[in-house]
Amino acid sequence: MGEGARGVPALLWAAQRTGGCHATCAFMGMTRTDNNPLFRNRNSSRRAALEDRARALRASLTASEALLWQRVRGRKLGAAFRRQVPLLGRFIADFLAPAQRLVIEIDGSYHALRARADVRRDAALARAGSAFFALDAALLTRDIEAAISRVRAALRG
Repeated sequence: MGEGARGVPALLWAAQRTGGCHATCAFMGMTRTDNNPLFRNRNSSRRAALEDRARALRASLTASEALLWQRVRGRKLGAAFRRQVPLLGRFIADFLAPAQRLVIEIDGSYHALRARADVRRDAALARAGSAFFALDAALLTRDIEAAISRVRAALRG
């Protein structure tokens, strides 16, 4: 085995430098036994504030989020979903299917005001290896079956 920086064996050096010993660990800080996304920002107060905000959002669902949650909870679509999940130390995803690395965002009127921020978020999630899928809140309330079929298609890839 080759030597890495400072005389440390190369595999250990790579694990320390990238956050893991193989692509999955290094890629997004996730392993098969730990499905919690790695917080890239190690600032504990910021992480705590983001987790508190996510907890508050989980407690107060919007009508469209409640509709979707009733249809995806309990592996009803063949995938486990989590709600209001902090990601990358900066974002809170409305829904996350960790095994598929699929982030679903319910776009309401609020997102029309922050299109540039949404583009930056989408790019950061793509760099981290997550597929991003935006679902219009009006579609959820108007035609839930069409919305669910789009979620199924996104899960298939």
